[in-house]
Amino acid sequence: MFSKKKYDTNIVVIGAGSAGLISANIAATLNAKVTLIERHKMGGDCLNTGCVPSKTLLRSAKIRHLISESDRFGLTVSEASVDFPAVMGRVQSVIKHIEPNDSIERYTSLGVDCVTGDATLVSPEEVLVNDQKIRARHIILAMGARPFVPDIPGLENIQYLTSDNIWELETLPESMLVMGSGAIACEMTQAFSRLGTKVSMVQRSSSILNKEEPEAGEFMLKTFQDEGVDVKLNTRISEVRAAEGGSVDVLLRTADGDEHWENFGHVLLAVGRQANTRGMGLEEVGVELNEDGTVKVDEYLRSSHKNILACGDVAGPYQFTHMASHQAWYATVNALFGFVKKFKVDYRIVPKAVFTDPEIASVGKLESELAAASIPYEVINFPLDDMDRALAEGEAKGFIKVLTKAGSDKILGVTIVGAHAAELLTEFVNAMKNGQGLNHILGTIHIYPSFSEANKYLAGQWKRKHAPQWALRILKKLHAWRR
Repeated sequence: MFSKKKYDTNIVVIGAGSAGLISANIAATLNAKVTLIERHKMGGDCLNTGCVPSKTLLRSAKIRHLISESDRFGLTVSEASVDFPAVMGRVQSVIKHIEPNDSIERYTSLGVDCVTGDATLVSPEEVLVNDQKIRARHIILAMGARPFVPDIPGLENIQYLTSDNIWELETLPESMLVMGSGAIACEMTQAFSRLGTKVSMVQRSSSILNKEEPEAGEFMLKTFQDEGVDVKLNTRISEVRAAEGGSVDVLLRTADGDEHWENFGHVLLAVGRQANTRGMGLEEVGVELNEDGTVKVDEYLRSSHKNILACGDVAGPYQFTHMASHQAWYATVNALFGFVKKFKVDYRIVPKAVFTDPEIASVGKLESELAAASIPYEVINFPLDDMDRALAEGEAKGFIKVLTKAGSDKILGVTIVGAHAAELLTEFVNAMKNGQGLNHILGTIHIYPSFSEANKYLAGQWKRKHAPQWALRILKKLHAWRR
């Protein structure tokens, strides 16, 4: 007589966004029995309301912007009119094209048991979904995050926008106030401004993109101002109220105490994201949370219950799709094989990008972080306004800033502002990961003409700065003698 199995499945994964999908895929590939629970849409925020739709919208906005500058390219083109429903229709069509990769059908074919419903933890080993209890040896929390909604008087009485519901707009707003100045705020600001919306950005501090090098924020600020965006620095929203025709009156307060009301067609909140950890029984079963609502995890992504792991936005500290995928591997492998060997998550080299025009991409430490840690460093700056390929394509703007260990070619941090910055950064990321420095980049053949030549030119600039002067003096005498 066979005894009843202790567990119904090896792993229950809660959430089918980037982290959850990768976790379920890895577990199924390794022949584990895995149940994937998603309450809404497969693909999560990245596919449905984040990376995919935002980059699609930005592309339409850039094409219209290029048409407005057609005379720079020797072309005469009348101004492009915006068919906003068609633009948003293209956004949805791109999502639909990618959807099958993240679908229930695909994951079922991979061997994943996909369940649609709200998951609640009823014990450290049991998940309740659709009135059914599933007992699992391990649970992986991958519920993602949602837009943070600040406590502003009157906000509950207006129809505000977030990165979740902005895709439901049917008509192009005449005006919009964007609250925040991070990646999402900057991308949506530029996209809607270039499509024809009169956009204002309100930021409490004296600068934007404060998680990047100051030069990057300054460059983007000037770009916005040149393109007609009204950037209100040192300003906060004190109150909002519904106005005529569905618009919104906003009470703005500056740092010097001045207050005045302005009217906007829409208000977009883009001031960060909050982990989806509330209301599903985590605290009730003893899963500890951090102050910001993320799951408190150790270096192996285990929660206070070692059989419950977390990855992606619910774990933090980085809310990037590529970090969610990165963490998913560690969470899944540690869940399945942690009893033999555990793997610490590698946070040493984490690239990120803001997909504005120009793009901003960075990896490693900021100059302020190195200074605060008293780490000796050097700065190499290389402007991108004289690159042959950039000049040919009308993209001659931006810079590369690299921080190296003092007296060494070891790369400590990189910031790129320019066309294809996210692609250019990869060479630096790869070098840093493999312990290679600027000498390695300098010794690599780069195609001419290409944007990537800039990386080599920067490395050459570093080399010239560090050329041994004594050796050059000897060579000068040697060559003179041989003449």
